[in-house]
Amino acid sequence: MLKQLGKISTILFVLWIGHAQAADAISAVRVWPAQDYTRITIESRQAIRYKQFTIKNPDRLVIDLEQVDINEILNTLNSKIGNDDPYIKSARVGRFKPGVVRLVLDLKTEVKPQLFNLEPVAEYGHRLVLDIFPTHPVDPLLALLQSSGVAVHAAAPDIASMPAITGNAEAENKIAAEPDQKIAIALPSATPDKNLAHGRIDRGGRILIIAVDAGHGGEDPGAHGRGGTREKNVTLAIARRLKAQIDDTPGMRALLIRDGDYFIPLGGRVTKARQAQADLFVSIHADAFVKSNARGSSVFALSERGATSTTARWLAKKENEADLIGGVNIAEKDPYLARTLLDLSQTATISDSIKLAKNVLGELSGINTLHRGMVEQAGFAVLKSPDIPSILIETAFISNPAEEIRLNDSSYQDKMALAILSGIKRYFSKNPPLSRQTIAQSD
Repeated sequence: MLKQLGKISTILFVLWIGHAQAADAISAVRVWPAQDYTRITIESRQAIRYKQFTIKNPDRLVIDLEQVDINEILNTLNSKIGNDDPYIKSARVGRFKPGVVRLVLDLKTEVKPQLFNLEPVAEYGHRLVLDIFPTHPVDPLLALLQSSGVAVHAAAPDIASMPAITGNAEAENKIAAEPDQKIAIALPSATPDKNLAHGRIDRGGRILIIAVDAGHGGEDPGAHGRGGTREKNVTLAIARRLKAQIDDTPGMRALLIRDGDYFIPLGGRVTKARQAQADLFVSIHADAFVKSNARGSSVFALSERGATSTTARWLAKKENEADLIGGVNIAEKDPYLARTLLDLSQTATISDSIKLAKNVLGELSGINTLHRGMVEQAGFAVLKSPDIPSILIETAFISNPAEEIRLNDSSYQDKMALAILSGIKRYFSKNPPLSRQTIAQSD
C-alpha cells in the first residue's frame, strides 16, 4: 500500500513539475506595431509548437499554442495592443483544452500572417514570432509623396547655379569653420503632375529622394552603452532630425526606412529604398567595440574585395548579424526579401558611394574626432543596392562613455544630422544628379 502511495505521489509530483514548467514557459510577450507590419513575439524557455488558422466575418487570426499554460505574462498581451495598431483590434487569451492555449486576434483588415520559431540568440531565449503584413503593402514612394504634399515632376536642376566646390583648401576650411553657412542646391520647386497618381517620377528632373536608414530597431536593440543607451534609439533620433533637415531643403525629400521602434530585415531596407526610387541611401549607426576607449566617427562604403581594416571587418560582421537577432523568417519568402539584386551596376555604384562617403566624412570631422580619417569599406549587407549610392555612418562609439553622453544630447544630434546633410549637398554639387536607369526588381 505504501509503495503504491509512493508511486502515485511520484507521478503527481512529475505531473505538477511538468505543469509548472509549461505554465512558466512564457517569459516575455512583446508587440511592435508599425505601418509596414505588426510583430508579436512570445519568448519562452523551450520552442513552442503551434497551429494557426483564420476566420472571416469578422476577420480573426487564431493561434493554438501547444504544451503551454496561461500565466500572468501571457495575459498581458491584450494590454500591449494599442488603439493605433494598424492591423490588430484586440487580442484574447484563453485555455482551449488541457495543454493548449488559444490566442484570438481580432483584425482591422485582411492580412497575411507569418508565424515562425527562432532559436535562442544573444539575450533572447526561444521566440515564437508572428508577423502580420497587410495584404496590400504600402508603396513607400506614394507614401512619401502623400506625406510631403508635393507632386513628383520638377524641372531639371540648374547645375550651373549650384555653388562651385573648387577643392581649394582655404575655402573648404572656411566653410568648415562656419557651420551656419549652408551649401544650397538650387533645385526648383515641384509642380503638379498627373503622373503622381501612378507613382512615376521624371528621372530627368526630379525631387531628390534620400533614404535615411536608422539602424536596428524592435527585436534588435543594436549595441548598448554603459549608461544603458540603446543604439536603436540613438539612430532613430538622429535619422528623424536628418529627415527634418532634408525636408526643409528645397528640391529634397527624405524617406525614413524605419520611422518607429520595429525591426526591418537588412534586405528589406534595401528593397524599400529601391521601391521609393531613392537617389542615395544613408544608414545611421552608433556601434560598440570590445575596447571602451575606441572613439570617433567613421563612414563606410561597400567592398567586394574584403574589408579595409580589422575594425571594418568586425563591424560589418556585427551589423550583418542583425537579421539573426532581429528575427527573419527563413522558412518562407518574406515580402521584403522578394527581390533580385542584380549586379550590373555595382562597381559604378560603389565608386559613387565612396565619393559620397568622402564628402560626409569631411563634414563629420568638424564635429567629432574621426576614427581613422579615411573612408573604409567592408561587406555590409545593407549597402548592397546595385543602383543606389549607399553609405553607412558610425556616428560615434556608444561603448565609449564620453561619446555615449554626446549621442544622447539633442544639440549634438542636430549637429550630426546637419553635418551629414552638408556632406550630401557637397556630393551633389560635385556629382550633379542625372537621369539614371532603374534596375528592375523581380518577385
